[in-house]
Amino acid sequence: ARKLGYKSIMINYNPETVSTDYDMCDRLYFDELSFERVLDVMDLEMPKGVIVSVGGQIPNNLAMKLYRQNVPVLGTSPLSIDRAENRHKFSAMLDTLGIDQPSWAELTSMEEIDGFIEKVGFPILIRPSYVLSGAAMNVCHNKEQMIEFLDLAAKVSKEYPVVVSEFLQGAKEVEFDAVAMNGEVVEYAISEHIEFAGVHSGDATLVFPAQKIYFETARRIKKVSKMIAKELNISGPFNIQFLAKNNDVKVIECNLRASRSFPFVSKVLKRNFIETATRIMLDAPYTKPDKSAFDIDWIGIKASQFSFARLHKADPVLGVDMSSTGEVGCIGDDFNEALLSAMIAVGNTIPKKNVLVSSGAAKSKVDLLEPCRLLNEKGYQIYGTAGTAKFLNENGIAATAVCWPDEQGDLNIMDMFSNHVFELVVNIPKDHSKRELTNGYKIRRAAIDHNIPLITNARLASAFIEAFCTMDVKDIQIKDWQDYK
Repeated sequence: ARKLGYKSIMINYNPETVSTDYDMCDRLYFDELSFERVLDVMDLEMPKGVIVSVGGQIPNNLAMKLYRQNVPVLGTSPLSIDRAENRHKFSAMLDTLGIDQPSWAELTSMEEIDGFIEKVGFPILIRPSYVLSGAAMNVCHNKEQMIEFLDLAAKVSKEYPVVVSEFLQGAKEVEFDAVAMNGEVVEYAISEHIEFAGVHSGDATLVFPAQKIYFETARRIKKVSKMIAKELNISGPFNIQFLAKNNDVKVIECNLRASRSFPFVSKVLKRNFIETATRIMLDAPYTKPDKSAFDIDWIGIKASQFSFARLHKADPVLGVDMSSTGEVGCIGDDFNEALLSAMIAVGNTIPKKNVLVSSGAAKSKVDLLEPCRLLNEKGYQIYGTAGTAKFLNENGIAATAVCWPDEQGDLNIMDMFSNHVFELVVNIPKDHSKRELTNGYKIRRAAIDHNIPLITNARLASAFIEAFCTMDVKDIQIKDWQDYK
């Protein structure tokens, strides 16, 4: 905006850098971004308009308030933003367009919740309405978990409804980041999560370009995204999250703003999405990419950084609530190089000898079978909890059984943590008995407290193991960003 001759204002959260010389500085800092403060800035600066699509959720929430005060909002209309943000309006729009979405309902009693579960079955995703910013979501696999999560239904009422959604297991989560003008998509990027759906997009490991989705899935995602962009008449940045399973595509949500993956895909693709979006919102000239711009020979991976070591007693496991405190983006000539770079960048180390595997339920045991075989072939010593070690040995993979934290024996897992035997811990949570949950928590917490790399997702663990078994760290290339061309 500044390059194009507009006076720009940046509202931030750092009160320590406040400047009182408004003539010399076009960045104003406030300790709180509120509707009233934005109106104060409007009165002071009298700008051409405001942009609400590059500051996360808070500016988006202010869009309708600003619209009602006749504040000019540049880019996508606040009415369209409201249609995307309001769950009922957005769901009705998808139904009108014939676009599939996960079944959901806003319910006010346990009887209504039971009726919904009869239709869709477990697991379900529950989002209470009495918490801020959609926090405290939880996946419930049985009725006991559901009742416990809802605090014995004490807060389920007409005053405090809950949103209950079907939870699709084994579905891939795919993100569509794009810029549109007057409802026509100008440029886009399709990326996928390594983890299956159920891990918050802020915690998931993102791969761009998407590597493991069907061509037909990508085609349907583009088609649906163009329909939504046209219906909402989007002018500016937007992000749509999809569930994909067996070529069936369902829309999770649509955000008419720049997402956290916007700068990542821009860097990998070498197309500055936000510059294009800004030019569109300011009605300035912009260049359209040709199709060859989307054909790249390198891969980017965005991995999340966590701070569980500083959060004493917190369970270091990923779920539908966001836990990460940062992220890194790495580029490589192939998937393994990019993933290895990203995993090392967020603090993981490559094990030299001993790996502990606690593989959880039957499906994750099967998912980890070939990665464990690869570890075996590379000479790693695999330790496993009783069920995991038994499963691996039955399938021709040598594994040493260790005792659970609440068991006594020569190979007690907590003693081995204290002696720093393990160099990588793979622990896949198992949502069954309380004993499983308690022991699993102790294992995960011990890994964090002893500064041992911990992975709690079977798909990410499989990808990481394959990467460091296939490629040596010293073979990672040191290249400038400009060298990828």
